[in-house]
Amino acid sequence: MLSILEGLLIFIAVSESILGVLGNGFIGLVNCIDCVKNKKFSMVGFILTGLATSRICLILIIITDGFIKIFSPDMYSSGNLIDYISYLWVIINQSSIWFATSLSIFYFLKIANFSHHIFLWLKGRINSVLPLLMGSLFISWLFTFPQIVKIINDNRMKSRNTTWQLNMQKSEFFTKQILLNLGVILLFTLCLITCFLLIVSLWRHNRHMQLNVTGLRDPSTEAHVKAMKILVSFIILFILYFIGIAIEISCFILPENKLLFIFGMMTTAIYPWGHSFILILGNSKLKQASLKTLQQLKCEARRLLTAAQIHVGGNGCSRRII
Repeated sequence: MLSILEGLLIFIAVSESILGVLGNGFIGLVNCIDCVKNKKFSMVGFILTGLATSRICLILIIITDGFIKIFSPDMYSSGNLIDYISYLWVIINQSSIWFATSLSIFYFLKIANFSHHIFLWLKGRINSVLPLLMGSLFISWLFTFPQIVKIINDNRMKSRNTTWQLNMQKSEFFTKQILLNLGVILLFTLCLITCFLLIVSLWRHNRHMQLNVTGLRDPSTEAHVKAMKILVSFIILFILYFIGIAIEISCFILPENKLLFIFGMMTTAIYPWGHSFILILGNSKLKQASLKTLQQLKCEARRLLTAAQIHVGGNGCSRRII
């Protein structure tokens, strides 16, 4: 039986998941419609669509895995369900982080301004950077899958031998988790470096503007600030995502603490839905499409309300006539 606090946290996690599916679905739909209209798929459109799709799948896995562990933990002890969810988790989680990192690098190469020859070389070959990053994703998968297989086998040993968990040192367990998430950590480090370099570029640009003319913001400064907001929000939300995963992993050692696990699930779900809405607000095309959609929904709701009022009024007149 769930407590009131546990039920509240589950409700928040489910609400986050619904918002995340709606927000990411909207991003994917807008980019697909734009692709059909223009008859071409831009680089940023591909990244945003892939990011939205992977995050929808990520949300579904987070909620499905969480509900199984909360309400039917015995399902993992029989069959290969834990194997399938673990493999899907590795593929989708790393894909989501990869798309987010690719987006941050894309913004950085498009907006930042450096005279270093390496930056200029990358900027001139921006369309080649994405396949290069994709290669790093496949390498990360190849490195991670043996680790996840070993963890699954160790988990089965634990289920057969109750003393296994006591014999396994916590340092060894957390070392395995670090190796498992090494690819994600490297991608996150890339995003941190990108954000730092973009801040440096913005600072140098602002100093140049102050020395030359006025304090008014030019379009380049606005683009810098907008990209920085998106990157900083991604970093903050991703740190929360890491904290949520760490809490869920710690519950492997303390499986009886259901409240802590639910809190970790809720914290993990903040990242995939929160960043999608920040992307919608930060991207002019997505923002205009969202405002247009909200306006249409508002007009439709007003039309339905007016029709309902006319219907009620008509019924009242009929009764009075009768």
